[in-house]
Amino acid sequence: MHQIKIVRNILLGIENLLLHKLRSLLTTLGIVFGVGSVVAMLSVGEGASKEAMDQIRKLGSNNIIVSAIKSIDDEAASTTHSHMSIYGLTYEDHVRVAESFDTIRQTAPVKLVRKEGRLRERALELRIVGTTPEWFELVRRPVLAGRVLLESDEEDQLAVAVLTEFGARRLLAAESTIGQSLRLGSDYFEVVGIVKSESGQAGNIQIPDEQIDAYIPIGVARKYFGDITTRRTAGTREREMVDLHQIIVQVGSIDDVEPTAAGIENMLGNFHKKKDYLVSVPLALLRQAEATKRTFNIVLGSIAGISLLVGGIGIMNIMLASVTERTQEIGIRRAIGAKRRQIIGQFLIETVVLSIIGGLIGIGLGVLVPFMITYFAGMATVITVGSIVLPLVISFGVGIIFGLYPAVRAANVDPIVALRHE
Repeated sequence: MHQIKIVRNILLGIENLLLHKLRSLLTTLGIVFGVGSVVAMLSVGEGASKEAMDQIRKLGSNNIIVSAIKSIDDEAASTTHSHMSIYGLTYEDHVRVAESFDTIRQTAPVKLVRKEGRLRERALELRIVGTTPEWFELVRRPVLAGRVLLESDEEDQLAVAVLTEFGARRLLAAESTIGQSLRLGSDYFEVVGIVKSESGQAGNIQIPDEQIDAYIPIGVARKYFGDITTRRTAGTREREMVDLHQIIVQVGSIDDVEPTAAGIENMLGNFHKKKDYLVSVPLALLRQAEATKRTFNIVLGSIAGISLLVGGIGIMNIMLASVTERTQEIGIRRAIGAKRRQIIGQFLIETVVLSIIGGLIGIGLGVLVPFMITYFAGMATVITVGSIVLPLVISFGVGIIFGLYPAVRAANVDPIVALRHE
């Protein structure tokens, strides 16, 4: 019986609202745009933060990346004609890092050289990555064909290469992929595998792989290409001597990542006279990105909340006007026995119906906007359950909060005065 009364009151409330269709529609617009802006803003913010955090996670939350960088002195000296810069990480650094910390699970040394890759008439500049099989465990990428580097490749000094998908498509188009003999610089390597690669930057950390990589055993890279590289630009010749360009370190426990990174930095400081290395911790970036995401969502939610507040004030204003218009109706209902709580319930139902209808329309608008942003701007957006449920709950709350005062005011109207009202 009680449920029947509620349904009847809801239908009566909808009927009263339909008597003033345009006014009801205009009243809900504040809620529509408020809810729509909440959904759209949270979706855009979630998409942006997810994209940033995905990039950081690709680096590995348990990884530490130690990179060789030019010191200020080397940058200044590189302008000198035929000057040779000696900087960066050494093979001894890799051994010390691998053996000095019990928290480290495994490491991968990285040597980088840029050479032209050529297969008959097709050519492409490749970044040759001299490394060990551990690379493919620390920087996990799907294997599309063949295999990755093996310990036996390093032990037997085999001239083998694993290409990225991009490089393979450019050089090996219309060819049988695995087993091809690819020339890197002036030497020939057998293609034994193809992996999918990523590229870009996460925060201030460069992702270890690029789309134009060719992975070869580090001993082979040192044997064929040496530690000295020469570049000729604008009449000058720049020579660099770098043993290792990176050391990727995997720590056993995520709790030990930051202490181990601090230990590595202190240890390297004892063996390097100049700051020609950089220790990067993806975990710290991940935490920073998560904190930024929370702040971003709070700011966006606050801005959208103001829109809902404005919509709620609009509902209160219209319902107060409605109470004045329906004073005689209230008096008649009170005179035939309606209680104050029934009058309050009737007016609250009308405000809640207004806010819920506005909320549902707003959710539809809020879902459409991110879809259009993704379609036309190519920007990632993510619509979560929370970004839909939260605005709907808020709009329901707005209906109750801003409808309560007009409802109480209607219930407190003196029946005798109300019956005389014209």
